[in-house]
Amino acid sequence: MWRLPRALCVHAAKTSKLPGPWSRPAAFMSTLLINQPQYAWLKELGLREENEGVYNGSWGGRGEVITTYCPANNEPIARVRQASVADYEETVKKAKEAWKIWADVSLEMGKILVEGVGEVQEYVDICDYAVGLSRMIGGPILPSERPGHALIEQWNPVGLVGIITAFNFPVAVYGWNNAIAMICGNVCLWKGAPTTSLISVAVTKIIAKVLEDNKLPGAICSLTCGGADIGTAMAKDEQVNLLSFTGSTQVGKQVALMVQERFGRSLLELGGNNAIIANVLYGPLHTKQSVSMFLGAVEEAKKEGGTVVYGGKVMDRPGNYVEPTIVIGLAHDASIAHTETFAPILYVFKFKNEEEVFAWNNEVKQGLSSSIFTKDLGRIFRWLGPKGSDCGIVNVNIPTSGAEIGGAFGGEKHTGGGRESGSDAWKHYMRRSTCTINYSKDLPLAQGIKFQ
Repeated sequence: MWRLPRALCVHAAKTSKLPGPWSRPAAFMSTLLINQPQYAWLKELGLREENEGVYNGSWGGRGEVITTYCPANNEPIARVRQASVADYEETVKKAKEAWKIWADVSLEMGKILVEGVGEVQEYVDICDYAVGLSRMIGGPILPSERPGHALIEQWNPVGLVGIITAFNFPVAVYGWNNAIAMICGNVCLWKGAPTTSLISVAVTKIIAKVLEDNKLPGAICSLTCGGADIGTAMAKDEQVNLLSFTGSTQVGKQVALMVQERFGRSLLELGGNNAIIANVLYGPLHTKQSVSMFLGAVEEAKKEGGTVVYGGKVMDRPGNYVEPTIVIGLAHDASIAHTETFAPILYVFKFKNEEEVFAWNNEVKQGLSSSIFTKDLGRIFRWLGPKGSDCGIVNVNIPTSGAEIGGAFGGEKHTGGGRESGSDAWKHYMRRSTCTINYSKDLPLAQGIKFQ
């Protein structure tokens, strides 16, 4: 992923496994941002000082308790109790039961602040899109070579869709998956990033109310906040018919292997490392670890021959802010330039001709998004053609960031090959049957075969 919406809740720390009611000194509670007047809107979303991180028709959670922190000042926001493996297993069971109802209903039913708002709007937009799409899903009727026969494609829901999302896009990616999966007749089980657990809880509270108001089982859209143990359980669980994973290429490889081991389906949306990103308006990095990674990348760029012509330092202020950084002088194949750092670092390269720079764009292992700025009509179509960019998103005269919901979102190579949101991405969430119906009185075989 490339966009970094700076939501309030974005990093967390594990604190304890508290067996009974959560007890914390009053002094600790008073320091939580959720109790400060300027953040009163958090409680309007249904959040509290202590939040349950499991939803399957009712709220609960018996796992570790984490404290979430604001990256703008590293102050604690609130706490979330995550799911245990037992919570996960119970939630899957309830989701499967809810599917029996939803499968019969669905096809009859209709960061910085500005980017954070835009991400929520994207969820709203994909819901609108999905409602219209629900009236358009269907397979073709194909001509049969045999007289008195009809050949059709039938699309049915896969069942339970597991959705694992990343910190940098904590609302919209779930929205893309959730809205399309639901109108295809599936139920969903969501595990957001542990560092954005409050966002996962707040979004699920909104969805739960909609389901409750329509007298539908809450487990249709279940939630299990948790860490690697819950993610591993989802990847290995044969009851999860499709697992959509958004995250790093490194973890995505592990997920793909675990799902393939059981001959399951996966939809992967992994690392990006796009060709052009100019960070001018941006918020803090996600965590203190992200700041360390930024500094490490700057030093590595220098070691590989690069020169920092702007930025390269941590800003002297509260929070995880760093300077936007421009590096020149690196070789096009420098290892640091091929690494997704997830920080505001721009590597600038000089190229001789079109063929050379197209090759440089395609030599990286990731293949999410790319863009070219030109008025040359021929160059535009060469860039879009078979010898042009090998990315899943290929833009002209606009940045690499941002994507409209009507198109399929995803990338090639180490980005995973999955597609979400628009176009025919809905096919990921359904299974296809080729059906032959004989309405004649004969039993002819295909290809004119006759057994004498």
